[in-house]
Formats: sequence, structure tokens, C-alpha cells
Amino acid sequence: MESADLLLHPVRLRIVQAFLGDRALTTGALAAELADVPPATLYRQVARLVDAGVLQVVVEQLVRGAVQRTYTLRASAAVITPDQVAAMSAADMRQAFVAFVAGLLGDVDRYLARDAVDPVRDGANFRLAGLWLDDAEFTTLLQDLMRVLQPAAAKPPGPGRKRRILATVMLPGEEATPSLPGGEATVAPRGGEATVAPRGGEATVAPRGGEATVAPRGGEATVAPRGGEAKKPTRRKRRTT
Repeated sequence: MESADLLLHPVRLRIVQAFLGDRALTTGALAAELADVPPATLYRQVARLVDAGVLQVVVEQLVRGAVQRTYTLRASAAVITPDQVAAMSAADMRQAFVAFVAGLLGDVDRYLARDAVDPVRDGANFRLAGLWLDDAEFTTLLQDLMRVLQPAAAKPPGPGRKRRILATVMLPGEEATPSLPGGEATVAPRGGEATVAPRGGEATVAPRGGEATVAPRGGEATVAPRGGEAKKPTRRKRRTT
């Protein structure tokens, strides 16, 4: 079974999410966290993940005459490759996202079920932002995020530390070229200026203090800093994070 088929099962994905952060859990502790999953289903899916090498047994001990196993996640095995993602259909992607959100809802429910919940004190929050970035800027953003997150992700459990759940969703939005009546315009960042082109022309965005030109259809519009040379504008997309 390919890792995509293995991991995108709704119950198996929630099991994997429960182990994130170098956690070691017994099936009993896992069952307490995924209380809505029937025990027989949970044990069967844990066994599937062990057989596939995604979970590994790190401790075995006798508890009241029965063998109790403690598992950890093999993060290197819990990976869906870019090629597998590219081969997914829209229905596959929707199913995967539903399973992903279901795991997050379980985490939220467990947090809200605690005594004396204080989201401000606990740093619990969720936010949505729209960013205008071209492909190169988006790649740079992802690289910057990885540089910040990798040292934090490498920290092991320790005194005073809490497991923090960080979930990310990246979605491409529309191009930065909304139409205006009678013409076409681009969207300017704060502090910039947008120009409007007559129908059949193209408009560009100039930073404050620069100049934007309008090109007829089939031509190219340029942006020049005041007194400088003109450059081709970069087409940006709205990215939802």
C-alpha cells in the first residue's frame, strides 16, 4: 500500500496526528484521546500502521497479565511524496483535507474539555490571512518558515515544555488582476499606486514614488522607480494561509 493510501484513511491519519511531537503512547492512552473511535477499529488501524513501519513498538511490559505496548511514530515513514500528491484527484484531495480537519477538531475538543481553559494564557488561536505573493516570493516565504520552525521542531519533550500543535493550510487564490468597469486594473500593495488601463490595455502597479505605464494589448507594461529603469511587473496570486 502506498503511503498516501495508508495515511489518508480518516482514522489512521488521526492516529498519526496524535503521535506528532515525539509522543510515546500506549493503545490505552490513544483510545482515551480518540474516544469516538471504536476500540476494535482503533486496534486494527494501529496494527496496520505498525505493519507498514509507520508506528514502532518501543516498550513492552506486562500489566495485569497482558502485554502492554508503547508506540512512537517513525516520522520518516509518515510522509506523502510530492509525486503522490500530484497524482491525487480533486476527490482524493477533498477526502484528505476532511480527514486532516477531523483530526484538528479532535484536538480542539480535547483542549476545550480541560478545566480552567484560558486561550490567551495558553496561546490557543486560529487565524486566516490573505497574502499577495508571486511564485518566487511564496517559495521564499516557505523557506523562511522552515528556517524558523526546524530548530523548534527538533526540541525534545522536557521540563516546562508543552506540546504545541501547529497546523498549516496553504491555498492559492485569484490572480491580482480584478477588472474595473471600462478597463482593467491591478491591485496595489499598501503604499503603492495602481493604474487603470482602457479596455484592451494592461495596467501595472508602481511602488510609491515610481511610475507605472500602460501597454496596449500584446505589449508589455513596465514599472520604473522614479528616475530609474523600467522592469516587467511580476504577476502575483492571493495566497490564503
